[in-house]
Amino acid sequence: MPRDYYEVLGLDRSATLQEIKSAYRKLAVRYHPDRNPGDSAAEEKFKEAADAYAVLSDADKRQRYDRFGHQATPGGGGFDPTIFADFSDILGDVFGFGGRTGGRRRRAGADLRYDLRISFEEAAFGVEPKLRIPRLERCETCGGSGAAPGSGPTTCRMCGGRGQVQYSQGFFSVARTCPDCRGAGSVIRDPCGDCRGQGRSERQRSIQVRVPAGVDTGSRLRLPGEGEHGRNGGPPGDLYVVIGVEPHERFSRRDADVLSSVTIGFPQAVLGCTVDVETLHGTSELEVPPATVHGSTFVLRSEGIPRIDGRGRGNHVVEVRLNVPRPRDLSDDELEHLRALAELSGDGGGTIRDERGLFSRVKDLFSGHEPDTDPAAGGGEKAERGSEA
Repeated sequence: MPRDYYEVLGLDRSATLQEIKSAYRKLAVRYHPDRNPGDSAAEEKFKEAADAYAVLSDADKRQRYDRFGHQATPGGGGFDPTIFADFSDILGDVFGFGGRTGGRRRRAGADLRYDLRISFEEAAFGVEPKLRIPRLERCETCGGSGAAPGSGPTTCRMCGGRGQVQYSQGFFSVARTCPDCRGAGSVIRDPCGDCRGQGRSERQRSIQVRVPAGVDTGSRLRLPGEGEHGRNGGPPGDLYVVIGVEPHERFSRRDADVLSSVTIGFPQAVLGCTVDVETLHGTSELEVPPATVHGSTFVLRSEGIPRIDGRGRGNHVVEVRLNVPRPRDLSDDELEHLRALAELSGDGGGTIRDERGLFSRVKDLFSGHEPDTDPAAGGGEKAERGSEA
């Protein structure tokens, strides 16, 4: 679970937008990958601060976060690379754009996203697929320098390697990014033929991912260092695998519980029965008690999906549905029995006058015995046999 965003920035919940920007600026200066090459802990703190800033600097996201916490904010629990789009006003004066000397700065690689579709069973039990990921990697020909083999970057003649040029007008002097080297302080006169001077080229990489048991649609997996390679030797980004689960033809899901249904006939609903239920873990027997109505639900304990936090498995919830056949699908003999049942229920219109007597008579009707129409002549004996069934 991510840390509280206000705690990350060292602020209280009444902080203003300017205070949020100022707090983020300090953390960005301290933990930026350019200033901490190879320090994975600093990189994590930099991304954590960026996550916090992305939420708290947006009025709508901050309001949702204040009410509901991390689960209400997009990208909660993971780093969203798009949040850096509006950070130039904060970072512009931090990393040398105002008076720094030139030099080809290391830049961290971009994070990547891969949408992975898996089956219902794979989500329940886990899977280890191989993914084909297109990404920018360090050019093997030039080693990432961008210059052709045997050559290298040369100092920019326009800015003298400072990365900036100054324009004077009267008493004022204005420094601007060098238009020739674009602030790098050096230029590549003989670019690499494979990467065209970029230092990186696109490659297809095969990566095996372990998807744990219990994931669901929307779950995200982070693979550190499997994103795009950085510029000029900068650290690589991360790869985020976003899970989408295909629907199942018989099962549905509610958290770690599996939901399904079984259909039984009217005699089984009245008398009770045992039915076989298909679960993710095989076939289980379900005891349906007498007088079960349509829509009743029963629970098979620990027959569901493993919980992703390791706390056992969910349940399998079975809904019982009653099959009511159409008259045209019944034989003459079956229709005759149903008419007799209607007569036993009262006046032929389906009104039940004696529930216990009807239950006994239904048992006899579907077991082939002649129904006893006299409640005083053995009705109690038939009811007792019915309860044993």
